[in-house]
Amino acid sequence: MQTVRQLLAAKASRKLVYVGPEVSVLQALKVMAEENVGAVLVMGGGQVVGIFSERDYARRIILEGRSSASTQVQEIMTSKVICVTPAQTVADCMALMTEKRIRHLPVMNGNEVEGIISIGDVVYATIAEQQFVIDQLVHYINSVPPQAA
Repeated sequence: MQTVRQLLAAKASRKLVYVGPEVSVLQALKVMAEENVGAVLVMGGGQVVGIFSERDYARRIILEGRSSASTQVQEIMTSKVICVTPAQTVADCMALMTEKRIRHLPVMNGNEVEGIISIGDVVYATIAEQQFVIDQLVHYINSVPPQAA
């Protein structure tokens, strides 16, 4: 089973996208659009203080009739951030994301942020691993000589 460390190493972009807690929601959305991501870490004092996602925007700005230009990220971010370690497996992440109904997991090695993985990363890795197993089984089946009757 693939680990989070291996998943991060295989990602095309390892750029860590984050904003400060005091930036406006509008500024954070612009960063997310520029980087083509669905969530950003919220970093304050070198620490992860939250995560801001499209879901936070939809539920806490749009539905509550707030202004994205005048609301700070820290007012609506998810502050209880669920994280994983580089040693955890992709299956661990899938189970955690399903159980907690979340789409993004920061990867922490002690107090250091190593990256962030999305549900898309996890699904892609799971499909690739399943395809590998299928290919190996097909190869094995095709290499076994037929039994004499």
